[in-house]
Amino acid sequence: MSKFPEAGAKAPPFSLARDGGGTVALKDFKGRKLVLYFYPKSNTTGCTKEAIAFNGLRAAFAAADTDILGVSADAVSAQDKFKAKYDLAFPLGSDPEKAMLEAYGVWVEKSMYGRKYMGIERATLLIGRDGKVARTWPKVKVAGHAEDVLKAAQELA
Repeated sequence: MSKFPEAGAKAPPFSLARDGGGTVALKDFKGRKLVLYFYPKSNTTGCTKEAIAFNGLRAAFAAADTDILGVSADAVSAQDKFKAKYDLAFPLGSDPEKAMLEAYGVWVEKSMYGRKYMGIERATLLIGRDGKVARTWPKVKVAGHAEDVLKAAQELA
């Protein structure tokens, strides 16, 4: 199992199925900054709040020459419903096989009420124009997170 990338590391390449059909890959964002955020499950409270927060700041992210990509293990059909329900204006990647989630070190053992299970750790990376990880936010708390990431994207050349 891989560990969560550190700042300065080259972002692991990926290609995923995405909402609306087609694929989304790291190379699609070459020369631009990318907010790559991982969320456990579409249409859950925390994940919905996080997606709405990023979506609400999308114009500011665009002004900072920064794209946004959300990734979960949800099926593309679930991503489509989630995106439509909340009018999200950025792509959602689907990794049901968990290969990309494992490569980024966010497919981890979790525990709830004493029961251990595998799941996605809510985490975010800001990837620079050079394809290297500029900043990381492991174990994200949703409140204020999108604003923190925006500030970092604005400060990154």
